[in-house]
Amino acid sequence: MSAEVAKDDIDKIVDSIENMDMNQEKKKKKKNKKKKKEGSDELTNGDETVTKTVDNPDASTNENQAETDVAATQVKKKKNNKKKKDAEPCQQTDPPTLPISQLFPSGTYPVGQIMDHPIAQDDAKAKDRFSSEEARAIDRLQLDMYNDIRQAAEAHRQTRRHIQSWVKPGMKMIDICEELEKTARTLINENGLEAGLAFPTGCSRNHVAAHYTPNAGDTTVLEYDDVVKMDFGTHIKGRIIDCAWTMTFNEKYDPLLKGVQEATEIGIKTAGIDARLCDIGAAIQEVMESHEIELDGKVYQVKSIRNLNGHSISPYQIHSGKTVPIIKGGGDTTVMEENEFYAIETFGSTGKGHVHEDMECSHYMKNFDVGHVPLRLQKSKQLLNTINKNFGTLAFCRRWLDRLGESRYLMALKDLGEKGIVDPYPPLLDIKGCYTAQYEHTILLRPTCKEVISRGEDY
Repeated sequence: MSAEVAKDDIDKIVDSIENMDMNQEKKKKKKNKKKKKEGSDELTNGDETVTKTVDNPDASTNENQAETDVAATQVKKKKNNKKKKDAEPCQQTDPPTLPISQLFPSGTYPVGQIMDHPIAQDDAKAKDRFSSEEARAIDRLQLDMYNDIRQAAEAHRQTRRHIQSWVKPGMKMIDICEELEKTARTLINENGLEAGLAFPTGCSRNHVAAHYTPNAGDTTVLEYDDVVKMDFGTHIKGRIIDCAWTMTFNEKYDPLLKGVQEATEIGIKTAGIDARLCDIGAAIQEVMESHEIELDGKVYQVKSIRNLNGHSISPYQIHSGKTVPIIKGGGDTTVMEENEFYAIETFGSTGKGHVHEDMECSHYMKNFDVGHVPLRLQKSKQLLNTINKNFGTLAFCRRWLDRLGESRYLMALKDLGEKGIVDPYPPLLDIKGCYTAQYEHTILLRPTCKEVISRGEDY
């Protein structure tokens, strides 16, 4: 009995296992059928697509072409956007620390103010200058040179913008000059004689009209009532920007500044190819001396300082031969010529309108035309080598020699001066107690137009 029961149990277990296997096989078959059905549907759809494509091959070609065009357009847009991004000027830091060359990655720098050349009544040639194809062709040949000096001008603009907002009464003049020069060196990306400062920072105060910059140890402080002429220069490959403005904090000096600035503007307007230098001087003096200023209850006429002038500029030569007077008379009928650079600068004074040399000298410059001069003093030879290497024929100051590590050089500097190799340029003063002001721009007489290269939003 027990054996039969055991046998029945075994049979039941075997049957249940066989049933489970059959159920699993059925499920697998159902899944496979479902997959085959889905595959056949997809194949049917694919056949329809293929049929449609065969029925209309042009549609397929057009669709492919459209997709190709869209892809090409997107690629082109990306390239254009990249080019625009690369060409767009970057943002300058505050205070400025990025070189101008980094701000304009395209290598093209802002153009200055464009003006027409003045046209005299008997000047038939000047009328055709702007539209002349020959003049425009000559203009295009010099674009690289134009671009160099525009880079120097942009460095000048951004440097002076920083200084105008940074300077406050109570600062030492030497600290102001060093901040300005540090900023300008960074922006111009100083590189030996290829790029850098063109001459020392002039910061002449009140009755001192020009050529003053502090020497080491000078503790002069900027005061609220000071009238300061800020005059500095930048250059790229010897192409010099010579530009200056007058800085004041007391509004009572505004009439003086206005008279001098308007005189500079009329000088720029009158200048141009074939313009006579004497005519420019007459125009400047007429505007300058039409202004007056009241100080402490006394009225002063704003006078042109008759022995200060504008000048032509050449590569590595700040004063290159022609002078632009700021008074009438003299009968100098020399004319301005095509492709010349000029510094149009005017000085006004409440004093005599005449300056003389005085005070300790700080500005020096190697004589542009000097040849080889034998030197006996070893220190003089060493100093001359330093000057040739770092400044060439550009102006420099004693602070800059200190910065290069030169010491005990005054005797050698005097020796170079006595031999005519280096010329000193002492400060220029009107009578004590008066006030002087200055405004200056660099202009280029292009064949087709006149470009005020150093023009900025400030002046």
